[in-house]
Amino acid sequence: MAHAHAHAYKGSGRCEIVALADINRGNAEAFAERQEITPAIFEDYRQMLAEVKPDVVSICTWPKLHEPMVLAAVAAGVRAVHCEKPMAPTWGEAKRMHAAAVEKGVQLTFNHQRRFLEPFRRARQLAREGAIGELQRLEGSCSNMIDWGTHWLDMFFFMNEETPAQWVLGQIDSRDESSVFGLPLENQGLCEVKFQNGVRGVLFTGYDADIGCQIRLTGNEGSIELQNAQPHLRLRGKGDPDWRLVETDEGLHGGIAIDRAIADLVSCLDSGAEPELSSHKAIRCTEVIFATYESSRRRGRVDLPLEGEDSAFLTMLEAGQIGPNRRV
Repeated sequence: MAHAHAHAYKGSGRCEIVALADINRGNAEAFAERQEITPAIFEDYRQMLAEVKPDVVSICTWPKLHEPMVLAAVAAGVRAVHCEKPMAPTWGEAKRMHAAAVEKGVQLTFNHQRRFLEPFRRARQLAREGAIGELQRLEGSCSNMIDWGTHWLDMFFFMNEETPAQWVLGQIDSRDESSVFGLPLENQGLCEVKFQNGVRGVLFTGYDADIGCQIRLTGNEGSIELQNAQPHLRLRGKGDPDWRLVETDEGLHGGIAIDRAIADLVSCLDSGAEPELSSHKAIRCTEVIFATYESSRRRGRVDLPLEGEDSAFLTMLEAGQIGPNRRV
């Protein structure tokens, strides 16, 4: 991901990569060579922040490092921080990063870059134009709640005009060990969320999660579906006897989205506008993730805002209440 970020900064026409930080200097040197840049290289990011004083910092590390790095960059006086997703392993870490950036006036973004891809933007536009009537339900399917599900829950907010969530009801199963980037994952999950405008969302993860597409928007007059295979977008509206294929030049994945995301955050530094990937948006889908875990712990609905600091999933894993080492 760091290479994708670097490519985007170079392509923005507004940025110069002046420094790299990596605990392995050889990795940083190889990175610089591949990117054809000559930055200052550091093995300690704190030293880099103090000596170089960059305007913008990209954080492309494992989730457990996001909070200390974001807080250090904010304290160092950078103008903007662009961080990889998911926000953090726990709800408390996510809240502290967002709050620190807001307090200091630092532009903080998280890389939910699919907001910039054509199929998702076309789907939202079709919904806005009334192609399926009044939006009533959003559905998604993916491999896990926090690493991949953060994209799809972010898409729920994107498709539903950033309407805040009201409550979450969820359940997770973790009978087999699974992780990504050092972050434990559930094997199967179900998240139901109700938004303040009455729209309902349901995300299925892991085992038996297939719903026939990746994301589905359902209105009172039809449905829109997004899928990995071509055609990536299809519509069945009022009076349609069958699905209508909507041609797109892009799919649901692609590095061009990161180029656009970084171009947007750089542009917003000039204009003062809120970036599309603002932490104000990322914190909302992240809250739904941790509320799903909390709902599983409580065995009941969680009304938002979500209280607490931990990840109920990680706490239950450590206590042996769920997971492959579950103590009956």
